[in-house]
This record gives sequence, C-alpha cells and structure tokens, in this order.
Amino acid sequence: MYGTIVAVLRGGPSNEHEISLQTGHAFVKNFPEERFTVRDIFIDKQGVWHHRGRPVSPEEALRLVDVVVVALHGSYGEDGEVQKVLERFGIPYIGSDPFASFLSAHKILAKEKAKEYGIKTPKYHLIEVGQDVGEAVNGVVRSFLQPVIVKPVFAGSSRGVSVVGGHTDVLAAVEQLFAEGASAVMLEERIRGTEATVGVVEGLRGERLYALPPVEIRPPAHIGFFSYEAKYEGISEEICPGRFSKNESRELMEAARTMHAALGLRHYSRSDFIVAKSGIYFLETNNAAAVGMTEESLFPKSLAAVGVKFADFLEHLVALALKRT
Repeated sequence: MYGTIVAVLRGGPSNEHEISLQTGHAFVKNFPEERFTVRDIFIDKQGVWHHRGRPVSPEEALRLVDVVVVALHGSYGEDGEVQKVLERFGIPYIGSDPFASFLSAHKILAKEKAKEYGIKTPKYHLIEVGQDVGEAVNGVVRSFLQPVIVKPVFAGSSRGVSVVGGHTDVLAAVEQLFAEGASAVMLEERIRGTEATVGVVEGLRGERLYALPPVEIRPPAHIGFFSYEAKYEGISEEICPGRFSKNESRELMEAARTMHAALGLRHYSRSDFIVAKSGIYFLETNNAAAVGMTEESLFPKSLAAVGVKFADFLEHLVALALKRT
C-alpha cells in the first residue's frame, strides 16, 4: 500500500445503481497507481457497504482512508445523505456538502435559485404526494402549451422523464411516478431548442471557477429529448465544443459558473440548458456525485476537448478535497 488512499463509493440504493457502478469504475481505473491506492467500496441496493466481496460497516470501510470519491448517482449520494456519514467520521471527500447536494438535487429549489440570479428557466409546477393530482394536472394542461415534461423532482440520468400532452396522458405519467415511489413530481414547460451542458471545475488552470466548453446535444429525432436511452446507449450526437455563437457560449459558461456558486457546490458540477430562439433556459445542475463519468458521459469529453487528462483531473480533485491547492 502506498500513496494517498482513495475510497470510491459506487452502486447505492437508487434506480441509477448500474450507472453509478460504471462511473465508479471509471474513477477506480484512472487514478495513477504510482500515487494512489484505490479502495473500491460497493454499496448494494439495500444500502449495505461491501469491501473485497464482504459486507462491512461504513466505519470499517473508511478506516485509514485519506479521501473519498462519492460516485453515487441518485438517492444516498446525489441528495447528500452519504456525505452526512462522511462528515460524521471527519473524512475529506470530493464533492458538495450535504445541504448543497440536497439543494441542487431538488429540481424545484435549484430553479428557484436560478430565478434569484436572473437566469431564465422553463415554467414549472410542483405536485406532491397527497395533493389532488387531477386538479393540479388540469391547471397545468390549461396554462402550459402541450406537450409538457413530466419528471420526478429527485432523479438523475433522465430516469422517469416523459414528454406527454393532454390531461389523460399527463395524469397517467404523474400517477405512474407516484406509484414508483416519487415523493414529488414536476411538470415543466417544454422549450424547443438545442440542449447544452456545461461543466465547471474549481481551481482548474488558475481560475476560481473554470467553465468547460459547452457541449451541444442532439438526441435522436424519434426520442425527442436527452432521455436515459439517449444518454447511455451512444445514440445521441454530442458535439464539443458545441456549435453555438460566441455570445451563446459565453452566456452558457457564465450561467454554469453562476449556478455552481449560487447552489454552494464544491469541486465540480455540470449544468444543463436549452438554447432557444427566445434565449437560454436553465434546466438543472448536477452536483459532483451526480456527474456521470462513464465512457458515454459528457464531462470526460469536455475535459478532453480542452486537453485535460482524466487522471490529472482526478489528482486535482484530491488536492481540492485535501485543500492542497
């Protein structure tokens, strides 16, 4: 055993378990062996931690660890819950603290923050468990152009997202999400335009908040939006740097930096937007735990576009977490 000991947490109890495994694997295999010892920690769908094939307590898994990488998409990682465990043990970790993680993971609260800072966002309506769903849907169908976006308030990787129109179909989509365990659902105005995403890294190349070049996303026409399938099956066209005007690119990068700071995020994040004729609209921000690092993910492609090797990026993150920069 030598070098800095890094524990990578992957898996977890969310419906993004499989993607988390892939993101975690990307971290595990890319830390330079001559400087890091990587401890691969698997968390199963019941929330049990495992190391070297056997169940262990979090305390045992984290013993002698210098820094933790949280590669847990969805609940337990993206929402800040596992960060509470790490803070209880006083272990440095890459990514945002529990409150900022929750704030960014909550799509409605993140949109409210965007509005505070003058950033456009599509119109939206929140429906929570216990509300009269039919009445809420009826109001949205009357006031929003159809179709609308239906999505869980807490979810990533476009899990549970659908594009539907009309009272019957929207109601069915909302009720389906509640039946699957969602505690809150957001109905969002559909803005037609080009999807874009922008990564932000703290302290990279001497900048307090370094914005990576915007990625232009072109999902297949038959899907119509950047769905789970479009994200991870390699069927979308992803262009980096995107073919945006200089002003659009500048505005996208500035908005991503603004949202990273406004949400109180740490180390790195990725914000999603729609570039339309009527302007640029904020959709959501992914805190570090929610940013995919698979072979199909956008963030590593953005790093490569500006000549940053993934291994160097990981070393930079460890330095941030250990406050060595």
